[in-house]
Amino acid sequence: MRIKIRNTNILLITIGIIMMGCRPLNDVTVFNNNKIADYKYIFIPPTSSLPSGSGTFYGGYYGTSNKSVNPADVVTGILIKRGLIKLTELKSDLAAETLIVNYGESGKRYRRLGYTIEVTIQFVSAKNNNIVCSCTAEGQGETEADDIRQAISRCLQGLLTK
Repeated sequence: MRIKIRNTNILLITIGIIMMGCRPLNDVTVFNNNKIADYKYIFIPPTSSLPSGSGTFYGGYYGTSNKSVNPADVVTGILIKRGLIKLTELKSDLAAETLIVNYGESGKRYRRLGYTIEVTIQFVSAKNNNIVCSCTAEGQGETEADDIRQAISRCLQGLLTK
């Protein structure tokens, strides 16, 4: 028994394989107990810069792209652009209006020729330590720094637009 494979079959198989690897990024997950709009100040514990890089080989030459990202700086930039005021230390007289913002990497998922990095950002009331809201999102870019920056942006955009 001989099996004939035609060009259309090869094309369909190739498209199927490509489509399986092109799944979109997972949706942003948002959990709300209260509104961020009820708060005026944020306190973000410092995070370290995370270096990453990628290499390419083209035309006999090897090139690298080195980047770094400090998650606290990205979160701060997005939130102060929205009008929140960053405190350098927690102040008891402002606790009722202050959110403590925590950042963490919460997962990694292989996708296409690389992987995504998932982050979770949590907003906690400085007054009573209750969770006000949180969000989780993933990002994928050229480097891990790009992944993290994209995930943070998607996460906060999803949270702040709901």
